[in-house]
Amino acid sequence: MTTTTDTPAIAATGLRKSYGDKTVLDGIDLHVPEGTVFALLGPNGAGKTTAVKILSTLITADAGAIRVAGHDPAADADAVRAAIGVTGQFSAVDNLITGEENMRLMADLHHLPRGEGRRVTAELLARFDLTDAAGRPAATYSGGMRRRLDIAMTLVGSPRIIFLDEPTTGLDPRSRHNMWQIIRELLTDGVTVFLTTQYLEEADELADGIAVLHGGRIAAHGTAAELKRLVPGGHVRLRFEDPGAYERAAGALRETVRDDQALTLQIPSDGTQRELRAILDWLDAADVHADTLTVHTPDLDDVFFALTAVPEKSENFDKSEETVR
Repeated sequence: MTTTTDTPAIAATGLRKSYGDKTVLDGIDLHVPEGTVFALLGPNGAGKTTAVKILSTLITADAGAIRVAGHDPAADADAVRAAIGVTGQFSAVDNLITGEENMRLMADLHHLPRGEGRRVTAELLARFDLTDAAGRPAATYSGGMRRRLDIAMTLVGSPRIIFLDEPTTGLDPRSRHNMWQIIRELLTDGVTVFLTTQYLEEADELADGIAVLHGGRIAAHGTAAELKRLVPGGHVRLRFEDPGAYERAAGALRETVRDDQALTLQIPSDGTQRELRAILDWLDAADVHADTLTVHTPDLDDVFFALTAVPEKSENFDKSEETVR
């Protein structure tokens, strides 16, 4: 992850989209600083792809103030398209031609001069470790290779903002981790990444900011650490080898859960430095020393399940996601 800035690459306020009486996005706000990774999480049909399609000028919103790279997608779509790249859920790779031919086709679509197109193609194929496979039909590529080619094609136009809509769906764990490294490397060029995903570990690993979309609304937003503090279950666990020290600690600390057989105490905590310092101060005041101390915080799975526990109404669905499935 990278250091955030105050300049928004993407800003949306009151974003709404409906299909007839079907509400997909119900007034959501988004703020994505330049040079960061932003993850939009949500269950199937939550509206993630609809949000991406609106921000990338593929469809228009019913309401809301939107700026992408400083431009309004509805009023100045060409300026937005010149600044962005989009990698959708389903690969844009043409399996009937080679990887290199796919890249050159994309260079032609960007109206790059022939020499520059060849140079950019060679550089990106090398960057994504596809040079050796460049002359083979894309149909022979593995899923991970096709996904790398897909992102390489997206980078041909040197976009400032890249939308990655569930980029690792269907990939094996090794290919997924390789894709994470590629996304991290994009940030070194100052690129902003807008990521939708259902993999909670992915958001935890990559995102500077996260929003959970549910029922057409943003259920929560913040950093991974901030979201994890929203749900209960965090605690500090102390383990003792000396039964006497264990008993003194149990008497000194409040709201502890005892395990007399394992000589461990579990103290509710949100994992903040202030709470940890308070626990250590209590132990010092009682002249007790724990043999081990571990901090346990809820993970993003806990956050996701807690925030999306209420079933969505049947009329709230993402039509654009339903259409492509």
